[in-house]
Amino acid sequence: MFSGKKLKELRQEKGYSQADLAKRLQISRTSYFNWENGKTKPNQKNLEQLSQIFKVDETYFLSEYDIVNTYLKLTPDNQAKLENYAQDLLHKQEVVKPLPRLYAYKVFEKLSAGTGYSYFGDGNYDTVFYDEQLDHDFASWVFGDSMEPTYLNGEVVLIKQTGFDYDGAIYAVDWDGQTYIKKVYREEDGLRLVSLNKHYADKFAPYDENPRIIGKIVGNFKPLEV
Repeated sequence: MFSGKKLKELRQEKGYSQADLAKRLQISRTSYFNWENGKTKPNQKNLEQLSQIFKVDETYFLSEYDIVNTYLKLTPDNQAKLENYAQDLLHKQEVVKPLPRLYAYKVFEKLSAGTGYSYFGDGNYDTVFYDEQLDHDFASWVFGDSMEPTYLNGEVVLIKQTGFDYDGAIYAVDWDGQTYIKKVYREEDGLRLVSLNKHYADKFAPYDENPRIIGKIVGNFKPLEV
Protein backbone atom coordinates (compact mmCIF):
# COMPACT_ATOMS: atom_id res chain seq x y z
CA MET A 1 0.00 0.00 0.00
CA PHE A 2 1.27 3.45 -0.90
CA SER A 3 2.43 5.41 2.15
CA GLY A 4 1.63 9.11 2.01
CA LYS A 5 3.52 9.52 5.27
CA LYS A 6 6.76 8.27 3.71
CA LEU A 7 6.27 10.59 0.73
CA LYS A 8 5.72 13.57 3.03
CA GLU A 9 8.77 12.77 5.15
CA LEU A 10 10.98 12.39 2.06
CA ARG A 11 9.65 15.62 0.52
CA GLN A 12 10.39 17.57 3.68
CA GLU A 13 13.83 15.97 4.01
CA LYS A 14 14.69 17.06 0.44
CA GLY A 15 13.30 20.57 0.95
CA TYR A 16 10.47 20.46 -1.57
CA SER A 17 7.09 22.11 -1.05
CA GLN A 18 3.85 20.42 -2.14
CA ALA A 19 3.49 23.07 -4.84
CA ASP A 20 7.03 22.31 -6.12
CA LEU A 21 6.29 18.64 -6.64
CA ALA A 22 2.82 19.22 -8.07
CA LYS A 23 4.37 21.51 -10.70
CA ARG A 24 7.11 19.03 -11.58
CA LEU A 25 4.55 16.21 -11.86
CA GLN A 26 2.18 18.46 -13.85
CA ILE A 27 -0.74 17.76 -11.51
CA SER A 28 -2.80 19.98 -9.25
CA ARG A 29 -1.67 20.71 -5.72
CA THR A 30 -4.99 19.21 -4.57
CA SER A 31 -4.15 15.86 -6.13
CA TYR A 32 -0.70 15.87 -4.55
CA PHE A 33 -2.14 16.93 -1.17
CA ASN A 34 -4.51 13.93 -1.29
CA TRP A 35 -1.58 11.55 -1.79
CA GLU A 36 0.16 12.68 1.38
CA ASN A 37 -3.09 12.55 3.34
CA GLY A 38 -3.95 9.04 2.22
CA LYS A 39 -7.14 9.96 0.34
CA THR A 40 -5.80 8.83 -3.03
CA LYS A 41 -2.60 7.35 -4.38
CA PRO A 42 -0.46 8.11 -7.46
CA ASN A 43 -0.87 6.04 -10.59
CA GLN A 44 2.06 4.04 -11.97
CA LYS A 45 3.31 6.90 -14.15
CA ASN A 46 3.36 9.34 -11.24
CA LEU A 47 4.97 6.75 -8.97
CA GLU A 48 7.77 6.31 -11.50
CA GLN A 49 8.23 10.09 -11.67
CA LEU A 50 8.42 10.33 -7.87
CA SER A 51 11.08 7.63 -7.72
CA GLN A 52 13.12 9.50 -10.37
CA ILE A 53 12.80 12.85 -8.59
CA PHE A 54 13.89 11.43 -5.24
CA LYS A 55 16.30 8.84 -6.71
CA VAL A 56 14.74 5.95 -4.77
CA ASP A 57 13.18 2.68 -5.80
CA GLU A 58 9.41 2.70 -6.32
CA THR A 59 9.06 0.26 -3.43
CA TYR A 60 10.38 2.94 -1.08
CA PHE A 61 6.93 4.53 -1.01
CA LEU A 62 5.19 1.32 0.02
CA SER A 63 4.46 0.84 3.69
CA GLU A 64 5.42 -2.82 3.27
CA TYR A 65 8.95 -1.65 2.46
CA ASP A 66 9.72 -1.23 6.15
CA ILE A 67 8.69 -4.81 6.92
CA VAL A 68 10.74 -6.24 4.07
CA ASN A 69 13.74 -4.12 4.99
CA THR A 70 13.57 -5.31 8.62
CA TYR A 71 13.18 -8.93 7.50
CA LEU A 72 16.30 -8.76 5.34
CA LYS A 73 18.36 -7.53 8.31
CA LEU A 74 17.42 -10.54 10.48
CA THR A 75 19.58 -13.63 10.88
CA PRO A 76 18.34 -16.77 9.07
CA ASP A 77 17.06 -18.21 12.39
CA ASN A 78 15.11 -15.05 13.20
CA GLN A 79 13.77 -14.88 9.64
CA ALA A 80 12.36 -18.38 10.11
CA LYS A 81 10.79 -17.35 13.44
CA LEU A 82 9.18 -14.32 11.79
CA GLU A 83 7.82 -16.44 8.95
CA ASN A 84 6.32 -18.92 11.44
CA TYR A 85 4.78 -16.08 13.46
CA ALA A 86 3.26 -14.56 10.33
CA GLN A 87 1.80 -17.90 9.30
CA ASP A 88 0.33 -18.32 12.78
CA LEU A 89 -1.33 -14.91 12.60
CA LEU A 90 -2.70 -15.73 9.16
CA HIS A 91 -4.14 -18.99 10.46
CA LYS A 92 -5.95 -17.11 13.24
CA GLN A 93 -7.69 -15.00 10.61
CA GLU A 94 -9.78 -17.92 9.37
CA VAL A 95 -12.98 -16.08 10.17
CA VAL A 96 -12.90 -12.96 8.07
CA LYS A 97 -15.67 -10.41 8.12
CA PRO A 98 -17.00 -9.68 4.65
CA LEU A 99 -15.74 -6.40 3.30
CA PRO A 100 -18.38 -3.74 2.67
CA ARG A 101 -19.20 -3.05 -0.94
CA LEU A 102 -17.48 0.12 -2.08
CA TYR A 103 -18.46 2.39 -4.94
CA ALA A 104 -15.95 4.41 -6.95
CA TYR A 105 -16.41 8.14 -7.53
CA LYS A 106 -14.45 10.31 -9.95
CA VAL A 107 -13.76 13.53 -8.07
CA PHE A 108 -12.70 16.48 -10.21
CA GLU A 109 -10.60 19.46 -9.21
CA LYS A 110 -12.14 20.94 -6.13
CA LEU A 111 -14.67 23.70 -6.26
CA SER A 112 -14.06 26.46 -3.78
CA ALA A 113 -16.03 26.85 -0.58
CA GLY A 114 -14.18 30.05 0.07
CA THR A 115 -12.59 32.39 -2.45
CA GLY A 116 -12.98 30.47 -5.71
CA TYR A 117 -10.89 28.10 -7.83
CA SER A 118 -10.73 27.51 -11.54
CA TYR A 119 -13.40 25.24 -12.96
CA PHE A 120 -12.25 21.71 -13.71
CA GLY A 121 -11.91 22.03 -17.46
CA ASP A 122 -8.75 19.94 -17.79
CA GLY A 123 -10.45 16.64 -16.97
CA ASN A 124 -8.17 15.76 -14.06
CA TYR A 125 -9.81 13.72 -11.36
CA ASP A 126 -9.09 11.51 -8.37
CA THR A 127 -10.84 8.20 -7.75
CA VAL A 128 -12.23 7.76 -4.24
CA PHE A 129 -14.56 5.24 -2.63
CA TYR A 130 -17.68 5.32 -0.50
CA ASP A 131 -20.01 2.61 0.81
CA GLU A 132 -23.15 4.09 -0.73
CA GLN A 133 -24.06 4.56 -4.38
CA LEU A 134 -25.44 8.09 -4.59
CA ASP A 135 -27.07 9.58 -7.67
CA HIS A 136 -25.14 12.49 -9.17
CA ASP A 137 -23.76 13.84 -12.43
CA PHE A 138 -20.26 14.64 -11.19
CA ALA A 139 -18.34 15.10 -7.96
CA SER A 140 -15.80 17.61 -6.72
CA TRP A 141 -13.63 18.35 -3.70
CA VAL A 142 -14.56 20.92 -1.08
CA PHE A 143 -11.76 23.28 -0.18
CA GLY A 144 -12.09 25.90 2.54
CA ASP A 145 -14.34 26.41 5.53
CA SER A 146 -16.94 28.86 4.27
CA MET A 147 -19.63 26.17 4.03
CA GLU A 148 -19.02 24.61 7.43
CA PRO A 149 -20.49 22.94 9.38
CA THR A 150 -22.39 21.14 6.58
CA TYR A 151 -19.65 20.85 3.94
CA LEU A 152 -16.22 20.26 5.43
CA ASN A 153 -12.81 20.92 3.96
CA GLY A 154 -11.57 17.75 2.22
CA GLU A 155 -15.02 16.24 1.70
CA VAL A 156 -16.60 15.33 -1.62
CA VAL A 157 -19.71 17.11 -2.89
CA LEU A 158 -22.09 15.49 -5.38
CA ILE A 159 -23.64 17.68 -8.05
CA LYS A 160 -26.67 17.26 -10.31
CA GLN A 161 -26.62 19.41 -13.42
CA THR A 162 -29.77 21.49 -13.03
CA GLY A 163 -30.98 24.97 -13.60
CA PHE A 164 -32.05 27.19 -10.74
CA ASP A 165 -34.52 25.36 -8.47
CA TYR A 166 -35.34 27.65 -5.56
CA ASP A 167 -33.83 30.40 -3.41
CA GLY A 168 -31.62 29.22 -0.59
CA ALA A 169 -30.59 25.88 -2.09
CA ILE A 170 -26.88 25.01 -2.33
CA TYR A 171 -25.50 25.23 -5.86
CA ALA A 172 -22.21 25.08 -7.71
CA VAL A 173 -21.96 28.42 -9.50
CA ASP A 174 -19.58 29.40 -12.31
CA TRP A 175 -18.84 33.12 -12.28
CA ASP A 176 -16.01 35.26 -13.62
CA GLY A 177 -13.85 32.22 -14.44
CA GLN A 178 -14.23 30.67 -10.99
CA THR A 179 -16.61 28.28 -9.28
CA TYR A 180 -18.24 28.44 -5.88
CA ILE A 181 -20.35 26.26 -3.60
CA LYS A 182 -22.87 28.62 -2.03
CA LYS A 183 -26.47 29.17 -1.04
CA VAL A 184 -27.92 31.10 -3.95
CA TYR A 185 -30.64 33.76 -4.02
CA ARG A 186 -31.90 35.30 -7.24
CA GLU A 187 -32.22 39.07 -7.00
CA GLU A 188 -33.26 41.66 -9.53
CA ASP A 189 -29.74 42.43 -10.77
CA GLY A 190 -27.86 39.20 -10.08
CA LEU A 191 -27.20 36.21 -7.87
CA ARG A 192 -26.39 36.57 -4.21
CA LEU A 193 -23.96 33.88 -3.04
CA VAL A 194 -24.19 33.17 0.67
CA SER A 195 -21.84 31.12 2.87
CA LEU A 196 -23.05 28.93 5.74
CA ASN A 197 -20.10 30.09 7.80
CA LYS A 198 -21.11 33.51 9.12
CA HIS A 199 -17.50 34.69 9.09
CA TYR A 200 -17.73 35.08 5.30
CA ALA A 201 -19.47 38.01 3.66
CA ASP A 202 -21.98 37.49 0.85
CA LYS A 203 -20.81 37.70 -2.75
CA PHE A 204 -22.89 39.30 -5.51
CA ALA A 205 -22.68 38.09 -9.12
CA PRO A 206 -24.35 40.60 -11.51
CA TYR A 207 -26.32 39.10 -14.38
CA ASP A 208 -24.30 41.16 -16.87
CA GLU A 209 -21.23 39.11 -15.80
CA ASN A 210 -23.04 35.91 -16.85
CA PRO A 211 -23.00 33.86 -13.63
CA ARG A 212 -24.04 30.27 -14.38
CA ILE A 213 -25.65 27.64 -12.19
CA ILE A 214 -23.56 24.52 -12.82
CA GLY A 215 -25.73 22.28 -10.70
CA LYS A 216 -27.37 21.65 -7.37
CA ILE A 217 -25.46 20.04 -4.51
CA VAL A 218 -27.32 16.81 -3.73
CA GLY A 219 -24.98 15.17 -1.25
CA ASN A 220 -21.56 15.04 0.36
CA PHE A 221 -19.35 12.48 2.07
CA LYS A 222 -15.88 11.85 3.44
CA PRO A 223 -14.05 9.29 1.25
CA LEU A 224 -13.28 5.94 2.84
CA GLU A 225 -9.70 4.75 3.14
CA VAL A 226 -9.05 1.59 1.14
